[in-house]
Amino acid sequence: MAIARVATAAGQADDPFGPTNLAYVRHLMTVGRVVVAELAGSVTGFGAVEQIGAGPDAVTMLCDLFVDPAVHGRGLGRAMLAELWAGAGRRMTFSSLHAHAVPLYTSFGLDAWWPLLYLHGPTAALPIINEWAVEGVTPGVAARYEMRWTGADRLADLQAWVARPGGEAVLVSRDDEVIAAGAVINAGPDRGIAHLAISPSADDGTAAGIVLQTLAQLEGQEADTHVCLPAPHPAVRALLAGGWQFDEFDLFMATEPGLLDPRRAVPSPAQA
Repeated sequence: MAIARVATAAGQADDPFGPTNLAYVRHLMTVGRVVVAELAGSVTGFGAVEQIGAGPDAVTMLCDLFVDPAVHGRGLGRAMLAELWAGAGRRMTFSSLHAHAVPLYTSFGLDAWWPLLYLHGPTAALPIINEWAVEGVTPGVAARYEMRWTGADRLADLQAWVARPGGEAVLVSRDDEVIAAGAVINAGPDRGIAHLAISPSADDGTAAGIVLQTLAQLEGQEADTHVCLPAPHPAVRALLAGGWQFDEFDLFMATEPGLLDPRRAVPSPAQA
């Protein structure tokens, strides 16, 4: 697949569920839009966007934008981005730290607001609190809660996350009140939280507890578990204090800072 070749050349081969994965690319083609760049008849770049929400509150999320390093500097990334974001109002992405990325996105009206930390660590030391429950549900049930809280229909994305090995849609509740919904991965190299939507009633302590209890109540006891969190998220301090680490981070870039709440968001870095 031409897109997989570009992704591999761009250093994405170690992500089994990223752009080298045909199912992921097909999902983006279904829920969003994918474009490719060609030089001399060969695919040398690709990009993808997904619209989250509808109407005036819709946000166009740039999921991927990669160019074969052998042809960097020829304007292919800019051309693809102009096509993908044509007519889009509110826009966001998680930018890598590549030297070309931030200048490109700022030229399209985005600013960098905060880092997204790729955290990983053990779950064995995270205590399970009896008043909290993390239960498996169908993607449709999780999607209905997220729709109620955010107005965005994420059913197709939840179905895609659940389709991964070890994937499961979940509800998080405290004292029988549902306060979060999303998807987790219970096993394998991506074990952890794929995406969570949190009730707007959650305060800082509740937002932290949602993340910690979702991680603590995952199936199995693999040594390394993953979650991507905004640096200001109230769960970050507790995880770092518990021995968790981060080896990389992206930058949340958006046309306005409120498109994601850094103290509540538990996003997928590719699809938020």
